[in-house]
Amino acid sequence: MPDLFTAYSRHLDLLYSSVIADVLDKFGRRHSALPYEVRPLRPTWRLFGRARTLALTASQAMPEKPYALELECIDGLQPGDVLVAATQADRSSALWGELLSTAARAHGAVGVVTDGLTRDAGRILEMDFPVFAAGLCPLDSKGRLEAISHGEPIRMGECDIREGDWVFGDIDGVVIVPAELAEDAFPRALEKVIGENRVREELAQGRSVQEVFAEYGIL
Repeated sequence: MPDLFTAYSRHLDLLYSSVIADVLDKFGRRHSALPYEVRPLRPTWRLFGRARTLALTASQAMPEKPYALELECIDGLQPGDVLVAATQADRSSALWGELLSTAARAHGAVGVVTDGLTRDAGRILEMDFPVFAAGLCPLDSKGRLEAISHGEPIRMGECDIREGDWVFGDIDGVVIVPAELAEDAFPRALEKVIGENRVREELAQGRSVQEVFAEYGIL
């Protein structure tokens, strides 16, 4: 894995999605967050890794080879990867589940993000494998969703994701950091966390929020 993964994995307890989104705003990336429905099954989960992309579309035909591209994508996962699966916000069935989580983890993936649905939530929670999804559904995706590509650019809401971009998720949502900005964005995010800690201390002492914002430019 790139050094960036090693360097910032140990700072997961410090970083959070909103501060990373603020940094990306300053880079002109105003649509860095995935749709608000995409949430962790467990609120305390944090997710950080490199995106491996999968695109799916709604289907009503039973495929000759079910899950073919989806399984090919999962078998190609590497340590530190986050599978990011775009379903065009399909709500017909569950793309994800416990067995796929088991396979993804075995390949070294650190989590999954989808704008679709998942199932087997209880078992996934027992596994403690971070899955971020738009909701739950018991229905199988076979004959309802079909994978059309992996490794290609995808889109969720107004956010574009390319393979190799960086994914950070927590209770507030998921932010995508473009690969070319990562080496600048993450250090700046850590700096902003330090600044916010100072601002928090000042506000806790009763200082005017206007004065503190004028001094630090952070709110």
